[in-house]
Amino acid sequence: MVRVCFKITFFDKNMEEQKKSSNIFGLALLLVAVFSLGIFFGRNVSEKDATGVFSKIGTSKDADMDIFWQVWNLTKQKYVDAGHLDEKEMVYGATKGLVDSLDDVGTAFLDPKETKEFDEASQGKSFEGIGAELGYREKQVIVVSPIEGSPAKAAGIRPGDIILKVDDYSVANTDSVYDIVAKIRGEAGTEVKLTVLHSGDREPVEIKIKRSQITVPSMTVEFIGPKKDVAHFKVSRFTEESLSAWEKEWNKSVAKINEANVEKVILDLRGNPGGFFDAAIYAGDDLLDEGFVISQQVDADGKIEKFESTKGGNLLGKKVVVLVDAGSASASEILAGALQQAKRAVVIGTKTFGKGTAQRIFDLTDGSSLHLTTLKWLLPDGKNINKDNSVTPDIEVKLTNADFEKGIDPQLDRALEEVNK
Repeated sequence: MVRVCFKITFFDKNMEEQKKSSNIFGLALLLVAVFSLGIFFGRNVSEKDATGVFSKIGTSKDADMDIFWQVWNLTKQKYVDAGHLDEKEMVYGATKGLVDSLDDVGTAFLDPKETKEFDEASQGKSFEGIGAELGYREKQVIVVSPIEGSPAKAAGIRPGDIILKVDDYSVANTDSVYDIVAKIRGEAGTEVKLTVLHSGDREPVEIKIKRSQITVPSMTVEFIGPKKDVAHFKVSRFTEESLSAWEKEWNKSVAKINEANVEKVILDLRGNPGGFFDAAIYAGDDLLDEGFVISQQVDADGKIEKFESTKGGNLLGKKVVVLVDAGSASASEILAGALQQAKRAVVIGTKTFGKGTAQRIFDLTDGSSLHLTTLKWLLPDGKNINKDNSVTPDIEVKLTNADFEKGIDPQLDRALEEVNK
């Protein structure tokens, strides 16, 4: 089967050109790259050698840099502790301020340490921490999703939880996700106390979490139901150390399903924050026959690029139900939305996160990186994925805190009921 190769920002139709370009991800959310905590954001593109790009960028004639240098020089000369100033940190702070001025949660500047941690996190290696993806919503730091099998999930952290306190520190509306990550991170075996407000609750709760060593599989397959004839295909993220590695894992899982000769699949995208855009296209191509629009992209010039399924697919003919929730974002929404609008699958659960922009990553000369929003993602019907237009399930089923505490999963139960009809 011919697969769609995607180059984020610049849509080269020439396949040879695309093979030379770096892999691209869809930024799940503004999720901090702190591997010690287990928080990551889906990597979008790595531009390992951006020299050619930067050489084409000139100095803006409209920007008056005199103010910046006045502030810089006054600080160096007059600040009471001038001898303790770190010029490198001042530069990073100024750069972060520039990027923050865009007021775009998808755009971020990471210093060398944050970039290294992000790179490790996006590769899906084992790490120490609580295992939760964080993001922003309405200027609040929230949990997008606890990672499957993580201490955070076991302790009762849920998608949509608003983080109010970390230990005895009250989160302020001026705190960035990075600030909160710095307070939550820690070594395996140590404990952190989070005060959170669960979605729909009025009273916050305190949750103590012991950090541990965590290994995050990108996907798993289990056979469930009385006859074990339903494949519960849990895709936790659309990232691995590379796109090809993710595709290899997908192919192994699909082969496992086909070898079991099951005809019913529950594709579980709950808590999946996204990752490679290409991976969502790849997965959609295995589920859809020729001629279906899986996703569309629009760039800064208004150019729209469509990504359609090709002939054949390794999961064609199987009955599919898709599970989503508020932790399903980015590439998860692309895949769920495509299958829903193609009438290929019934979608069950709650509304998805609503994250429909893509970022290009520029690795800078000192090891830092710029994650810059360059594209908007569109569903097959042409509507942008955002918080006002996320994927709405065909069948709404909530998973409440009470359900979680009882260890029951009404969403999965409803999916089993639907796929067995």
